[in-house]
Amino acid sequence: METKVIIREASEADLAGIWPIFEEVIRAGETYPYPMETSKADCVHYWFDVPEKAYVAEQAGRIVGTYHIMANKPGLGGHVCNCGYMVAKEMRGLGIGRKLGEHSLKAAVELGYKAMQFNLVVATNEASMSLWPKLGFEVVGRLPGAFKYAGEKLVDAYVMYKIL
Repeated sequence: METKVIIREASEADLAGIWPIFEEVIRAGETYPYPMETSKADCVHYWFDVPEKAYVAEQAGRIVGTYHIMANKPGLGGHVCNCGYMVAKEMRGLGIGRKLGEHSLKAAVELGYKAMQFNLVVATNEASMSLWPKLGFEVVGRLPGAFKYAGEKLVDAYVMYKIL
């Protein structure tokens, strides 16, 4: 029997559950441009201080994924949001990322955003490259060699966009 996934707004009190996921994703150097040695304090800054809101996905009382939402650019670009998503490694492929993505699209509308933009979807990130088009995102640009995969190999990245 599958346990229901609950998505709720996160607080810094959730850091104990978010940090292991964040650390695992960042240390791998496969999907986020943050330095691979990013500290727990920097996690708080990137996930809570800068974004407008952060959310967690819980299953059976355990945080299994997280995302944050913020304006992609300030001022005259502030009507377009940007999100970042992370799912615990052992929970990938179970639909958690899709649930977070669907939730973020609703949250973005509730927060008054008119569009969502992803600035750096790494071409080798098969899960994201598959999911985002299914949720209505279009590739609007290719950035050759824009991501330093695992700190070494240069790979392409894409800009994706969806009008809400």
